[in-house]
Amino acid sequence: MKLVKDNDNKILETKKVSDQEAEEAFRTILSWIGEDPSREGLLETPKRVVKAFKEYFNGYTIDPDKILSKTFGDVEGYDDMVVEKNISVTSHCEHHMAPIVGTAHVAYIPKKKIVGLSKLARVVDVFSKRLQTQERLTMQIANSLMVALDAKGVAVTIDAAHQCMTMRGIKKENATTVTNYFLGQFREDLGIQNRYLRFISK
Repeated sequence: MKLVKDNDNKILETKKVSDQEAEEAFRTILSWIGEDPSREGLLETPKRVVKAFKEYFNGYTIDPDKILSKTFGDVEGYDDMVVEKNISVTSHCEHHMAPIVGTAHVAYIPKKKIVGLSKLARVVDVFSKRLQTQERLTMQIANSLMVALDAKGVAVTIDAAHQCMTMRGIKKENATTVTNYFLGQFREDLGIQNRYLRFISK
């Protein structure tokens, strides 16, 4: 059995699938699309795809709580928002497994502790490296930060292009989707919320 985190961050026991089984599945898909998996250019493709998928979806094996477990209490009375802008996002939609590519902005208002700035980007990565909807991804990042940091408030914005919409289906190449999620003071105080939105729009 293999232990992984699902999209609600619950630990699941799943059947362990070997690399060889996954590679065989990709060979089947190559045949299904009309290719010859035995031709020279495709001989190593299943192995390469398995390796790539391990990178695309490694968020299932990483616990965001551990990333946020190391905090600093020496805030010296700082009580304004901390904003980290322009964090690159690459994910995959759970409906078509097509790439989602965009940018995240994250902010929190500390109460008694702060976290290293790189950890904010790492939390974005953990939840991005799972099959996702953008709405849920935005909420998961915010909820994780709010709980782990015991923050006064958290705000998360994602602006992303979905290739299930730009490369197939309706094929609107320039369309992007924007999602926001506010917790604590960012939700309760429109003045704080508007300051945050001005910061990320610069």
